[in-house]
Amino acid sequence: MKVTCISAANMKYAADKSTSLITCQIIENIIKNKLQKSGARVDVIKLVDADLSPCTGCGECFKTGRCGTADDFNSIYARIAEAGAVFIVSPHYTPIPSKLCMLLEKMEQISYLPWFHDNTRRPRVQGIPVGIIAHGGSGEAWALRSYKAMVLDTIANAMQTIMMEVVGLDDDWPTGVVFPAREVRKESGITFPIQYYDWADIESRVSPLVIKVIEKAECVSEGREADG
Repeated sequence: MKVTCISAANMKYAADKSTSLITCQIIENIIKNKLQKSGARVDVIKLVDADLSPCTGCGECFKTGRCGTADDFNSIYARIAEAGAVFIVSPHYTPIPSKLCMLLEKMEQISYLPWFHDNTRRPRVQGIPVGIIAHGGSGEAWALRSYKAMVLDTIANAMQTIMMEVVGLDDDWPTGVVFPAREVRKESGITFPIQYYDWADIESRVSPLVIKVIEKAECVSEGREADG
C-alpha cells in the first residue's frame, strides 16, 4: 500500500525540524512498526517546497484534466491519486497555510467541474481515506476546540467536495485529531515563538487515527478487489 502524507507547513526556516514534517515521520513509524506494515510505501509531500499558485478559474483542468498554471500541483495530485490512504498534517495559521489552501482550491475544481457537467464522472481521488491532523500552540481545551473548528473542519469541508473520505477519530472528533505544543517560549534574538513538543504524547494522540485510516484503506482495497 502507498500512503501519502502531506506536510502543510509553510515555514522554510523550520527545515527538517518542522512540526508537520516530524509528524509525518511519526505517522510512517506507526504504520511500519506499530502496525507492522513493512511493505507500506510512505510518500511525504512537503508543501513548503512546492511552487503553487491560487486557482484563477481558467477552466483548463476541465478541458485537459491538468492544471494549466502549476506543474507542481499536477505532480502532487498524481501522487495523491496513487495512494491507498492520505494524511494531511496542518498547523493553525489563518486558519490554514496558504499553500494548502491553493492545493485544496485546485483539487476542488479538478474534482467538481467534470462531475458538475456529467454526474457519472468521478475524480481520480474519489473515496481515498484521509486522516487530518492539526497542531497549534496552546493546549487549553478551548484552544484545541478552536483548532478543530478552524483547521480540521475547514480541510474536511474541502475533502467533501473533492470526494475523498474523511476518517474521524470518534463522535467528539469526527474530522481528525489535534495536538498542542508542550511549551511556547520567547527567546532573545529569535523572531518566531519557539515551540517544544512531547513527541511521545503526540504519537499516542495520533496513533488511533492512523490505525483507523489504514484499516479503512485496507477495507476499500479489499472491496475493489472483490468488485474487480
